[in-house]
Formats: sequence, C-alpha cells, structure tokens
Amino acid sequence: MVRLWKKSKIGSDKAPAIEQENVPEHVAVIMDGNGRWAKQRGLPRIAGHHAGMKAVKRVTIAADSIGVKALTMYAFSTENWNRPQEEVDYLMKLPSEFLAIELQELIEKNVQVRMTGWREGLPGHTLAALDQAEADTRHNTGLILNFALNYGSRREILEAVKAVAREAAEGQLSPDSITESHFAGKLLTAGMPDPDLLIRTSGELRLSNFMLWQSAYTEFWFSNRYWPEFGDEDFFEAIREYQHRTRRYGRLK
Repeated sequence: MVRLWKKSKIGSDKAPAIEQENVPEHVAVIMDGNGRWAKQRGLPRIAGHHAGMKAVKRVTIAADSIGVKALTMYAFSTENWNRPQEEVDYLMKLPSEFLAIELQELIEKNVQVRMTGWREGLPGHTLAALDQAEADTRHNTGLILNFALNYGSRREILEAVKAVAREAAEGQLSPDSITESHFAGKLLTAGMPDPDLLIRTSGELRLSNFMLWQSAYTEFWFSNRYWPEFGDEDFFEAIREYQHRTRRYGRLK
C-alpha cells in the first residue's frame, strides 16, 4: 500500500502563509456534494461517497499540519436514514473501508479517532470499525478526528433537556441553578471545545441540523466546491479567511 500521509505545503508564492499563532482549535466540516459530483461525471452516487473519503484524508492531513486540535466531520445525519437503502448501506460501509486503509497511519500520526452520534441503528460492522479505531487511538494526544455519525443537533439538544429535567425532578439541582456549562455537559460533544470555524462545501448555505448549540459564535466559511474535489489549499484558504476575521462575541473590539 502506498502511503500518502505527509505534511501539506502551507501557503505558496500565490497565497500568504498560515499565521501559526491564530489557528482555530476546532474546525467542523459539513461534507456536502458527493452525489452531485458523481452525477456531473455520469457516475452512481456511491462513487461520489467513495471519492469523498480521499477528501477526508486530505483535510485531516491539512488540519494536522497546522496544529488544529479537533476536526469534526459531519458524516451521516439522523435525517440521512431517509435516503435510498442502497446508498445508506454503502455509507455505513465507509467507516470500515476508510479505517481499514488509514487506521495504522492515524495511529502513527498520533491522531485520536472519536465518534459523536447515536449508536442505535448503526450496523454492527460500522460500530466494530469505529470501536476498534477509538480503542487503538484512545491514548493518542494529537489531532482529534471526530466523525459525527447518526448525529442530529435537535435530538441532541432535546436529550440534553431531558437529562437536565430529570436531575431537577430528582432534586439534584434547582431550575435557577442550571447554567450554560452544565447544559453543554449533557450534549454529545461534552468535553470538546465549540467549533471556531465551520466549513461547508457544495455551495449550500445552511447548517442542516449540525451543532446548533455549539455554533452560536462559530465563524462560517462556504465553498462552491463539491466535497470530493475539496483540497488542502481550499482548507488553508478557509483558515486564512478565519484569521482575518475579528471575533467579538457580542462585545466591541
């Protein structure tokens, strides 16, 4: 197997370099456009999903090369179960396929693999691949590669509300004592920082039920490129744009 894991070139004569002191800690990506990319080429939709795996690797390499600490990839939403069964079945095979090829290199690069989402409904082979990857990389201290799989933010928030309500009903806390941090601790992303930057490909301008709570002050960057053609320089362009923005969080500069 030819290994392609290497440091990406950051910046060039045509583009300014990345400012290393202002790299986003957590980058989230809505990987969109696989099906349309395939349709343009007269290919089945699953061919687009297969090609999208290469973009996952490119962006992971790029993020790791500049010191991003967490990279969350929106791989499969709770609404995606409504797609044709053949496509769903293939999407459920992708984690196994990707990790079978890349896991050893992820381990060598000190990457920690995680999954954010609900386990129920996921096929055994999908869970087995993710569980193995999480176990094998649990003690790694580098980039967190977090796959949002069977994930939906509205359900996440609703389940967090239920958890807090149960605590209040059992007398463990009073409603007036509930804080944002306490509530955030009930979310699936508990323990991870909120995304500093969210990237969405394919020209769509919406969140699609992704990290609604966590993205309250996230910077958004949209690309017209379909996900399979999204490259490291596209990722660096998003980073450079992020670095030229001023994050005020409601305050004056």
